[in-house]
Amino acid sequence: MPEYIDTAGDVNPPLAAGNHRAARRVLAREGIAPFGDLSVRQDRVAPAAMSLRGRAEPPVKRMAQHHDIVAIGTSAGGFHTLQSLLRGLPAELPAAVFIVMHVGSTSHLAQLLDQAGPLRVKEAECGEPIVPGRVYVAGPGRHLLLHDGHILLRRGPRENMARPAIDPLFRSAACSFGARVVGVVLSGALNDGTAGLMAVKRCGGVAVVQDPADAAVPSMPQSALRHVEVDHCVPIAAMPDLLARLAAEPAGKTPEIPLEIRIEAAIAAQELSDMSQNDRLGKPSRFGCPECRGTLWEIADGGTLRYRCHVGHAYSGEALLAAQASDVHKLLRTLLRSHQERAELARRVAAAEPPDSNLAALMSARAREYDRDAELMQQLLRERNSVPRGGARAADIADDGQQEEAIG
Repeated sequence: MPEYIDTAGDVNPPLAAGNHRAARRVLAREGIAPFGDLSVRQDRVAPAAMSLRGRAEPPVKRMAQHHDIVAIGTSAGGFHTLQSLLRGLPAELPAAVFIVMHVGSTSHLAQLLDQAGPLRVKEAECGEPIVPGRVYVAGPGRHLLLHDGHILLRRGPRENMARPAIDPLFRSAACSFGARVVGVVLSGALNDGTAGLMAVKRCGGVAVVQDPADAAVPSMPQSALRHVEVDHCVPIAAMPDLLARLAAEPAGKTPEIPLEIRIEAAIAAQELSDMSQNDRLGKPSRFGCPECRGTLWEIADGGTLRYRCHVGHAYSGEALLAAQASDVHKLLRTLLRSHQERAELARRVAAAEPPDSNLAALMSARAREYDRDAELMQQLLRERNSVPRGGARAADIADDGQQEEAIG
């Protein structure tokens, strides 16, 4: 098995800390092309895999002419949707299935989904070979990527306030497997997955979206339908049969993988991180990154606006608005606390002075002024916590700007 550098471990330093050259030497030694290079190999056969029971399994031949890579993305409302989908998939599905769902800092999603249907479900591990008939689930805190017949887990920059995020999975699958990929967008808030599904289509793959009328949270399917030339839009009850049929169908021809898709896949894999690469994707904007405060580059992608900073944090326009709303929400809470503390401190100073002194009168007046300021902050927070039509409350955005659905 190739020596993959796992950036989540304690042995190897993160690539972002200067291990890029070491990673490239390892990849070059094993004959594996990084995402950002001009060519991505798609013909490597996976070596012997280890079963979940620890026994060696024989190498599994890839169905190179079929849709043998199914990448699924979901968020809010996705758990029961995934259960229904896996319950209906056949035990002999001739494809590997990869799932990214926005989760919290801990997750038992793989264990719970393993009970849903006949397919074996496990949390993805860095460096393991891809085996058809398996379901691989992204764990917390790392992007799930596919490369050269293997799984990569990388603590790359958050995308759309999430890690793991859906777009990196879709882009890496499209770069590595081209027309063999089926991208699936299920229930979820905002629009993670739309840009990645566009990449799947541009690389010759198939786009599948859950019918928004059937989705618990329709925002992600609706966004995909608006911006992507979707091949199939079906309710979840019809999706297992559809995916089984697609997995058995011959895949089309893979076109040349666009360089900008490779670059963004390389950023998620921590192979690239500099301003010159962003200049190849778009142009500097007037906006700052909500996470690192660096300049955001504006990327026009198939009629949609996306943003990425030189560190690599990426946002759709809608996700950037949500992240800014989270910043405003935190600022209002900080101002509320500050005004409340100032009011209380002014009252204590006034109480310590003679009642008829000028200082006591001044401090009492200031306390009333600070109370009015605090009430104004409370009013603004109440208004921001109300749910607009078709929108999300600012309070529903996690403190670190990441929407999470924890499965415990």
